[in-house]
Amino acid sequence: MPEIEVEIGGRTFEVACQEGEEHYLKFAAKMLDEEASVLTSQIGRIPEARMLLMAGLMLADKTAGMQDKLREAEDKLMEKDAELDQMRNAQAEPKRVEVPVLPDNVTDAMAELAARAEALADQVEGGAGDWEEEEENA
Repeated sequence: MPEIEVEIGGRTFEVACQEGEEHYLKFAAKMLDEEASVLTSQIGRIPEARMLLMAGLMLADKTAGMQDKLREAEDKLMEKDAELDQMRNAQAEPKRVEVPVLPDNVTDAMAELAARAEALADQVEGGAGDWEEEEENA
């Protein structure tokens, strides 16, 4: 088990940790040292136990504040997830539109009717032209 020397509040401590966790221990000691430095700059030299206690309490206070913010963020995330689920469930199924498909024989019959109608229109126009000519001659 490795032993690491850390400095907190101007004092050196030897601390043991699990193999591979040295980095985390150094980081935690640095955070504690920062809080201890604030205390020593405000109060001056204080007993070691009191300094560590106060620095630990200051870190615990910051941690509690961060936990509150984390809970608020998680609550907001849960609200947004619920809102998103609600929006997904509220989406209506796409409307099904059926397009009629005409059989070929109906299309052919309609084309034949159109051709007959055009022929009749031509006959009517031709007959109307004859009638106009008769009136002009009369």
